[in-house]
Parts: sequence; structure tokens; C-alpha cells
Amino acid sequence: MLVLSEILMQEHEMASFSELVDLIKQKAQAGEIFFQPDVMPPFSDTPPDWEVLLENAFTSAGR
Repeated sequence: MLVLSEILMQEHEMASFSELVDLIKQKAQAGEIFFQPDVMPPFSDTPPDWEVLLENAFTSAGR
């Protein structure tokens, strides 16, 4: 299971929400089948609908 808080701890050099979206897509393409957005990303460019955007990135990349 891909857990957002774990990604943020492991990839602490990430600087933007768009970088996070790209990483979520990469993880889905690599075979992750579940995603849990358990915390809000701490980036200044994080949009209000961040959870939906990350879930969409995960599900669309895994196809």
C-alpha cells in the first residue's frame, strides 16, 4: 500500500505538489495497487482539492 505520509518522509527533497503528482504516477505504474492519502501535502502550491487530484493521478497512471 502506498501511504502519502510515508512518501513525504522518504522523499523529503520534494519541493512541490506537481513533483508529488509525478511520483504518485510513477509508483502506480510500478505496480502499487492501493493508495492512502492520509495527510495533506505541505507544499505551498497544494490545491484545495489535493486529495482528489492525487487519487486521480494514482488511478489513471495504473491503467
